[in-house]
Amino acid sequence: MFAKMENKLNIVNKFNIFGTIGLLFALIGLVSLIILPFGANLFNLDIDFAGGTTMTYNMHKELDKAELDNITAIVEKATGVEVSSAQKSGDGSEVIIKTDTLDSTQREAAFLALKEAYGLHDGTEQVAEGETAHTDVLSVDNVDPIMGKDLRDSAIKSAFLAILFMLIYIAIRFDIRSGLAAVVALAHDVFVVIGAYVVFRIPLNLTFIAVILTILGYSINATIVIFDRIRENKKIIKKTSFGDIVNKSVWQTATRSINTTVTTLLSVVMIAIFGVTSIRYFAIPLVVGIVAGLYSSIFISGPIWAKLTKSSKKA
Repeated sequence: MFAKMENKLNIVNKFNIFGTIGLLFALIGLVSLIILPFGANLFNLDIDFAGGTTMTYNMHKELDKAELDNITAIVEKATGVEVSSAQKSGDGSEVIIKTDTLDSTQREAAFLALKEAYGLHDGTEQVAEGETAHTDVLSVDNVDPIMGKDLRDSAIKSAFLAILFMLIYIAIRFDIRSGLAAVVALAHDVFVVIGAYVVFRIPLNLTFIAVILTILGYSINATIVIFDRIRENKKIIKKTSFGDIVNKSVWQTATRSINTTVTTLLSVVMIAIFGVTSIRYFAIPLVVGIVAGLYSSIFISGPIWAKLTKSSKKA
């Protein structure tokens, strides 16, 4: 499909253009991380990282957006604290409410307000002999900010270790220059996904770790396919530059890369459109990361390998 493109568009020679485009898309995520230690937070931190209170109630009715907005308004009025999110879970009749840290009085006020509006039970009501009182308070938990910091540190460590082991694997399978090229491409994907969290104000919680690790695995797989073709062509094609071999290999595998990405996106986009809120917050950055991974595997990883190889030969 793209056989004729290798002569019309040399990706390696045009890397300055493609690299600049990639940098622009990654810039928001990169800047948001750089300024974070200086007290400038652009993220919508969920209580998993920032600390707070999570309350889960059984509302005994199917919850739609209007009901969730009503629950949010009731809790905010009762506690005087803004609700960061109110999501349905379980069979659609349970609600998970997340706020800044509430004391016992505020938590009690929230439940009493919901009890009055929705007829909830707290397990203290008198019941007939032989019956057991039930409660609609499924859970009430406080997440300490220190715990949130530990979770954030764990997320950073897990992503760093994943990239490190990928670098070692690719360096062994190909060479160290290809490993460095792959790491740059992976860093691009991570920064683009982080930028999506900032732009779309997606709550930054534990699903962020799953998104990042999923994207790292998906992106490196697409890159390795291209690197394998580069290695095969390097053995066959002798009288041409390594840059031309990379360009030819990228276009030879472009159909496979695009088809794989499109089929994956079809599923993830459907989840993003029709999934519940908590699943949608996972799917949206995943869509962004998959597209970023396609871009980096085609336009960044191979050309950087070629540039590094050319530089090492000059040295």
